[in-house]
Parts: sequence; structure tokens; C-alpha cells
Amino acid sequence: MLARLGLSSTAELFSEIPERYRDPAIEIPPALAERELVELMRARAAENAADRAHPSFLGAGAYRRSVPSIAGSVVQRGEFATAYTPYQPEISQGTLQAAFEFQSVVCELTGMEVSNTGLYDAGSATAEAVLMAARITRRRSVAVLEPLHPGTLDVLRTYAYAADLDIEVLGAPPDPADPGPAIRGALDERHACLVVQQPDFLGGIVDLELLSRAAHESGALVVAACDPLALGLLRAPGDAGVDVVTGEGRDLAGPVGFGGPSLGLFAARRDHMRQLPGRIVGRTRELHGPRRADGEEEEPRTGYVLTLQAREQFIRRERATSNFSTGQQLIALAFTVALETLGPRGLGESAELCYQRAHRAAARIDELEGYAARGRGSWWFQEFLVRGPLPPAELLRRLKERGITGGLDVSGRPEPEAREAILVCVTEATPAGDVDALIEALASVAAEAGASP
Repeated sequence: MLARLGLSSTAELFSEIPERYRDPAIEIPPALAERELVELMRARAAENAADRAHPSFLGAGAYRRSVPSIAGSVVQRGEFATAYTPYQPEISQGTLQAAFEFQSVVCELTGMEVSNTGLYDAGSATAEAVLMAARITRRRSVAVLEPLHPGTLDVLRTYAYAADLDIEVLGAPPDPADPGPAIRGALDERHACLVVQQPDFLGGIVDLELLSRAAHESGALVVAACDPLALGLLRAPGDAGVDVVTGEGRDLAGPVGFGGPSLGLFAARRDHMRQLPGRIVGRTRELHGPRRADGEEEEPRTGYVLTLQAREQFIRRERATSNFSTGQQLIALAFTVALETLGPRGLGESAELCYQRAHRAAARIDELEGYAARGRGSWWFQEFLVRGPLPPAELLRRLKERGITGGLDVSGRPEPEAREAILVCVTEATPAGDVDALIEALASVAAEAGASP
């Protein structure tokens, strides 16, 4: 292998890995008896704070949602205990039907024509969408409109490095509702796609139709990473001209648990169906129904199968459309049950409640002496920026002393409105008492700091 690569040693093969990471010493403590290990794990677990143990206003990609309890009840049934997408459809009809229903829900939610059975998370789904756009357009550059989730951007850069794609980060438009000036003239025949987040990382609602028109003028596709709850209130991306929609479905499947497990949503237009990564489940019917003992034929039965991609797809290496083989089917099932339970009306009401509660909370904070709370741009959904009488890190520290996770320090971001600010998130599931506690704590911190308007 070294000779084929033109290398002289194994050390040279791994030379791109920084030396301190190649063979680091691993300090392993002495072995413990089983009873001692159990006690240690209990002590460690006791250090964790439960989702609702204290007021938390963190968002930034992981949100506390009101999920119908039936979703948890269904996925706890024994027949759904495995998360693996089966190879043998003839003995896995229930699992395949659940995956087909998931695809149907995602298509209805996004306004797109086809969906796969889900990927690992929003970051990997968005990166796979970029690779798909590069295959379709045969172009090697990708434009990213800020503010995009930094974790997603990191994943994009990792994928792009291996695929020899160029990532170009475009500055955030002053108002996400009018993004035209930010990308006008920035896209040309080099670009495979434009990646945008809806709502953006700082909470602003983006005009996807303006972006789609501008991108399509240069022949680039549009990849929109969307919050599925926000789509209950906003125009469907497919109706706005978007070519590929990705997103994170975990929050509508159950409570946040250390950021995972996740569920990457991926939907596209029918023209791109054969380029979709991951797996697709199709529905068909028998030509002839089974025969009874008396020789009469029964009604043909519906059947579910993995379709459009051969089983060997996942061992074709660089020629494969993706190497995703395992699906997050348990989380996908919970997501499907939750959305089917809510229905379009229930999802819309949840999204509207989220919007209203966040705006009411921002208005209350803005009235406090020494604070300014503003959403990004003309329209925003559930996250807003707060400036206070103290630097963001110190403000968050003092809130933590009062038992409150106040938000995310975004003061290091390049957007002007993010400087010296924290990103605060309020959703439809944020208790009113938690908002009251935050207001009281902010006022107390301002009094300590001797805040002035």
C-alpha cells in the first residue's frame, strides 16, 4: 500500500495527523469491582441536570418541544426496539411501512416531492445535500450564507475537504427578510449550490424565494436547512423554489438528551430522486392476491420495499451516492407519530405559540433597565439577542449562580448585532414560570451591576 501511494513509511502515511494526536498516552485508572463501578456511575449520573430541573434558555439547534406523549408510548413497544433499516422486506413490513409514513410526513412538511428514510443529523444531511448538488451540477464550489449553525458549517468543511469542494462563506445580510443584496453577484457558474438556514442561526426568518431566484439565475441549487416546527408557521421551502431541504427532527421526537440521538431530515425534488443519499422505501401492490383453500383469489396485498437503490449501493465506495446504511428509524418513528398526532393544524398552533411566547419574553426583557432584546431582522421566530449591563460571559455566569442557563454567548460571531450579546431561546414548551425567573434574575443582576439605561 505504501509503494502504491509513493510513501516510504507508515509514519509518513500518518504525517498529516498532528503528532500530539497520533499515539497519545491513555491514563486508565485501576480496575474496579462491579459494585464500586455501579456506585461511581450513579455518582456521575447525579451530576447531570435533567431537562426541566432548572430554567434553561439554550437553543442554537436543540430545542425543548411539546411532544405528544403517544410518541414515546409507541416507540417503547417491543416490535420497534431496533433502529436498523432491514434488508429483508418480506419479514419487515411494519418497519418499512413506518419508514414510508415518515417519508410522506417529511414531504408534506417541506413541500418537496421525495424524501429518504432519514440520516444521522442535520449537519450530515446538509453535507450530503451539498455532495448531491455537486454531482448534479458538476460544479466544485459551495456558497454558504451566514449565519449558519457553526456545527453544520464544520461538518460541511469536513465533507468538502474529502470531496475536494471549495466552501465560500458569504456574509450575513443585514436583514434576512431581504437577502438579495448579500448574494447578488456573489454566485456564478462555479457554484453548485447555496446553503441557507431557515430560521438562521441567530433566529431571523429568511426570504427563501428571493434567495432561490437569485441562485437559480446562476444555475446553482438551493439547500435549506430548516427547523421543522417553524415550517408549521412559515411557507413550505418547496413552494419557495428550494431544491433540497434538510433539518433536525430530534426535537419533535422527544426530549433533548445531551444533544442526541439525532434525526437528519432530507427531502428533494423528484428530478433528483436517483441522487438521494441514504435509503428510500417504496410502496407497491401484488399483481395477484393470495389464493384461499377454495381456490378463490383474495385482494392483492400492499407491500413495502427498499427501492431505487441496490443493496450493493453501500459498498460502491466513491461511486456510491452515499455511504449511509443505518437509519435512525426509532427516532424517525417517534417524529412521525408526533406529527401525525398534531396534524397540520396542531403543528401550526404549536409554531404560533412558540412565536408568540418568544416575542413576549423579548418584549419583557427589553423593558428592563440596562437591557436590550432584539430579534434579528424584520421577522424572527424563537431566538433573539440580548445585551446587558455586563459582558456576555459574566452575565451568563451570574445567571448560572441563580440556577438559570441564560442562553448562548455569541459575542464572538462576525454579525454586528451579535457583538456583546447572548442568544436566548423561548419555545412553546418553555414554562411561564421559567420566563418569570429569568426576568427576575436579569433585574437582580442589573441592580448588582448598577445598570443604567
